[in-house]
Amino acid sequence: MQEVKGQHSAIELAEVNGTSEEGAVNKGEEDSAEQGAQEKPEPLKPSRAISSFFAPKKVPVAKARKADERAAVEIPPASTGSATASSNGSDGTAGSFSKQVAPLDPMEYNPSKSSYHPIQDACWGHGQRVPYLAVARTFERIEEVSARLKNIETLSNLFRSVIALSPSDILPCIYLCLNRLGPAYKGLELGIGETILMKAVAQATGRQLDQIKVEAQEKGDLGLVAESSRSNQRTMFTPPKLSAAGVFSKLQEIARMTGSASMNKKIDIIKGLFVACRHSEARYITRSLGGKLRIGLAEQSVLSAIAHAVSLTPPGQGFPPEVLDAGQGKSAEARKAWLEEQTQILKQTFCELPSYDIIVPILLEHRVESLPQHCKITPGIPLKPMLAQPTKGIGEVLKRFEESAFTCEYKYDGERAQIHILENGDVHIYSRNQEDNTSKYPDIISRIPKVRDAIGTMSQPLCPSTVRSCILDAEAVAWDPEKRQIQPFQVLTTRKRKDVEAADIKVQVCLYAFDILYLNGESLVKEPFSRRRQLLHESFVETEGKFLFATSMDTGSLDEISEFLDQSIKDSCEGLMVKTLEVDATYEIAKRSHKWLKLKKDYLEGVGDTLDLVVIGAYLGKGKRVGMYGGFLLACYDEESEEYQSICKVGASSHRLDAHFWRTDHVLEKPRPYYRWDSSTEPNHWLAAVQVWEVKCADLSISPVHKAAIGLVDEEKGISLRFPRFLRVRDDKKPEEATTSSQVAELYKQQQQIQNQQPLEKAEEEDFY
Repeated sequence: MQEVKGQHSAIELAEVNGTSEEGAVNKGEEDSAEQGAQEKPEPLKPSRAISSFFAPKKVPVAKARKADERAAVEIPPASTGSATASSNGSDGTAGSFSKQVAPLDPMEYNPSKSSYHPIQDACWGHGQRVPYLAVARTFERIEEVSARLKNIETLSNLFRSVIALSPSDILPCIYLCLNRLGPAYKGLELGIGETILMKAVAQATGRQLDQIKVEAQEKGDLGLVAESSRSNQRTMFTPPKLSAAGVFSKLQEIARMTGSASMNKKIDIIKGLFVACRHSEARYITRSLGGKLRIGLAEQSVLSAIAHAVSLTPPGQGFPPEVLDAGQGKSAEARKAWLEEQTQILKQTFCELPSYDIIVPILLEHRVESLPQHCKITPGIPLKPMLAQPTKGIGEVLKRFEESAFTCEYKYDGERAQIHILENGDVHIYSRNQEDNTSKYPDIISRIPKVRDAIGTMSQPLCPSTVRSCILDAEAVAWDPEKRQIQPFQVLTTRKRKDVEAADIKVQVCLYAFDILYLNGESLVKEPFSRRRQLLHESFVETEGKFLFATSMDTGSLDEISEFLDQSIKDSCEGLMVKTLEVDATYEIAKRSHKWLKLKKDYLEGVGDTLDLVVIGAYLGKGKRVGMYGGFLLACYDEESEEYQSICKVGASSHRLDAHFWRTDHVLEKPRPYYRWDSSTEPNHWLAAVQVWEVKCADLSISPVHKAAIGLVDEEKGISLRFPRFLRVRDDKKPEEATTSSQVAELYKQQQQIQNQQPLEKAEEEDFY
């Protein structure tokens, strides 16, 4: 046990907590507001602030902040009835409260308990900040249980208490559960390296850095090391307790810091957080700072929990809320169906307007049912793109679309680009991951007004007079202006990624537009592709080498499709995209849909798609490759468990790959706890999951060794690749965006259907949300 004198004043620690010194609570929020004021205005705003959705008698700020979290809180009597704090009305109402209720000790907080009461089972009082320990305790429960439905219930219980007691904290709590600091397109990320975190843990707990490193290697989780180090530390005074809003504010502050002195400032803030940590708080703060919570909580589960919470404990009731469980009185089957319906409304809304900053305040004010009327596709808010399902041959295409008109388009080998034109004339470009790529393509930004405004000089009967606002789906492709032809994707990756100056551009790009999702205030995603394509062609003008429409051909002939596929390969494309024109031809946001099929030339030679896999291990070379890596262990990603599951070994293809992975930052002493593998495939060196490779194979097979998609096709066996071959590094993809275990299972099933010549079933489409 070590005694460490406090290196931070009580005021500094209270500022970390966000609960003392006037104005400290809202410092991060003010910073955020100031930054937001410099950005484009949000298209939608709630009519009032989140904190105003409940209207109890105001408590003086100073008095509220001085109140201890464990102090008894007097709950005002309800307007009708007579009951104690622990009683619910038979119809799910709260009844009345006739006594003081002391919030639970946070260490006793259990949001997974049955018959959860949003007020009595909470560990904080009405009007108080949500303790970060309540969030951490929720994470503990979720980490202990692998059942998705139970975890949704647990998280929704936390959210129900937040809604009832501290609605202004709901957004910070949601973002903490998602381990994000804001929408992806705002680009606010932490990016704190493990070395910096170890240094902060050591300084905050008085331990030696070498001790922290050794223990982190042994446990494989720096979060557990931070937790144990903090629990064994004695301090001369009790630091103020951390709040969820205070922690979130500090994480945002860390992410915004730049400059040469920023690293030391970040370490100081992190130390301040660690000194104030209790119990498991240090574990999850460390993981949040490192970018991985590792509790098996996917975003779709968070969305489900939000929908359940606002449905069961409706906001805007005043305090105490009359209805604590709106589902009480329904049968189990009716309750489940109702909650599923509410969840689907929220998920569909989030697909069209993926911004919690906008949706949550409107959700609290207008409820789930009316979200579609208040939240719509908006230029400036990027959408998750529609993706295509792979196929193994032209015959499969014809079989799937035998009763539908369809078109074939070139499949360009570039980077997905979603172009947003705003009413004020601003142009923004977003990646398939909703990241803002506007500064990466100043050349595209400058040419959009020209190809848009040129339409005004044309005399086409149905063309709009002007394009005031729109959202385009397109592909940015490297272009050789001298040879007037497309260049390989690898050439495009050599472009600088941010803050590109037009004068410094060496790799030219051509934008190939293939869809339009929004035009002059009208959402087009429910329109058939034939109309969307017509509006696209009527609204913009092609310019060679700058802006072109995807080359396409409407046909149902096997021979014509085969010839068109050959021509696409000659024109330096990957193959074809096949899309329905009229029937089932809507744009499916955030889905990998069978309404779009992708067909590559090499599909006829093997598996119906390439796979994007994560490198997790390396094997030392022999013979001529002594001193280098001779092969690598690859894995797919399981979204539910947040695991990397081994799928194959692949031979090293170049010295360039060896050089990348010989860097000590990526070599691990032990496999990560979230790697799933068999001892027979253990590599010589374990590697951090930092890079994605595109891999081709002959086919897929059931494997007693590899763990990919285990339980999805066979209860005890996984799936492996036969004759895998490295194609390229996918620098445009994060490890979490690698091919998923469910996709691997689907590829295997499609392969079996073709081999056995079974009729194609209507496969379930994969949702992002």
